[in-house]
Amino acid sequence: MTTLPIAESLKRVIIVLAALAVGLAGGGAIGLVSQDEPKRAVTAISPTPIGTPSPPPRPVIPDTLLAWTPGGIPDGFGPAVAKVRAVDRLVSVVSGTAWLTRSFSASGDVVDRPPPGLAIPLEVAGANLSAYEHFLSPGDRALLPALDRGEAVLGTTSATLRGIGVGGTLVFGNIRLRVAGILPDAAIGAHEVFVSRETAASIGVVRDRYLLIDPGPKSSRRKLSNRIRGLLPPGKQVQIRGPGETTFFRQGDAVLPPVQLKVMFGEFAAVPIQGGYLDVDPDWVATHIVVASVPVLGRVQCNRALIPQLRGALGEVEREGLSQLLPTGDYAGCYSARFLNRNPEAGISHHAWGVALDVNVSKNPYGETPHQDPRVVAIFERWGFTWGGDWILPDGMHFEFVRFARAT
Repeated sequence: MTTLPIAESLKRVIIVLAALAVGLAGGGAIGLVSQDEPKRAVTAISPTPIGTPSPPPRPVIPDTLLAWTPGGIPDGFGPAVAKVRAVDRLVSVVSGTAWLTRSFSASGDVVDRPPPGLAIPLEVAGANLSAYEHFLSPGDRALLPALDRGEAVLGTTSATLRGIGVGGTLVFGNIRLRVAGILPDAAIGAHEVFVSRETAASIGVVRDRYLLIDPGPKSSRRKLSNRIRGLLPPGKQVQIRGPGETTFFRQGDAVLPPVQLKVMFGEFAAVPIQGGYLDVDPDWVATHIVVASVPVLGRVQCNRALIPQLRGALGEVEREGLSQLLPTGDYAGCYSARFLNRNPEAGISHHAWGVALDVNVSKNPYGETPHQDPRVVAIFERWGFTWGGDWILPDGMHFEFVRFARAT
């Protein structure tokens, strides 16, 4: 991380990569349920925290349903779903970006010290603890009293990335949170930090993002899903997932969680600026963002680690004689340090890591019917990109990294 001296940064990178190797060797992905990953599910990487054995994949609630809506859960939607007779239990989870200004180890040593004027964006989730308890394994529930006292837990990947264990401290401005424990990523929706709903509000995280639903014993998935959809305001869409249908039960489950992007593409410090953009640490930009020449599109500005994969995809587009389907004049870029849709309440765009690109923008406005040639889509998917045209709210111009391409 650029927030640390070079020697410490290298040390962290080695620790994270070692943890990744252990996770991959052991099977890697951990989801809310232990089932085969469907074709479009995102491949997850769940490193083991330092000094802690990695728990095996295991069911939490075998029939739990996830429901999320683009832009956040509408007001009153969660309580309305909870009243449906086929719903046994429900919890609404808030999620958002909180800005880490300092962190300390259990012994009091400084771990994170962002450059002056900058902070590290962390994805934080919170929930009503008495409701969330039913969606945790019995062993994981032991940390709930500490959360009720205003402490925090880290996901396994977050703990490895931060280099902070139990007893460490996270500082968000004038709010200090003690780390009470570490939970599997799947237990907290692959967020970096999980706290009570009240603690989340104290650091500015207040938007309900998704519902976890425990259906009754005789409920029908189809009928319950239809009933949930019928409770939405006109024009609002909902994504409903069941066991084995997605890697992590969280909002925006078609793409990688930010913590995994940090592991693979680097973590930056930044500060929000006018217009929904970010002023990112220039040292991070110099290390990770490059201008490079690629087939078809010419010069692009992306994350350094993405360039080989992007060249591979566009090289295949060129070899297949499809270059005319991606006109350079309709390319809208890759790296862009900003929030989603330039809305500070919507989370940080994955363009800020330089791992997504927008092509054929004039024919693929956000939220409208996409018009990308299926041959181009298939090539990008083979090379480890997901296409926004498949999303619940289509973003047809958008291709985004979800996995490193495998050699064929």
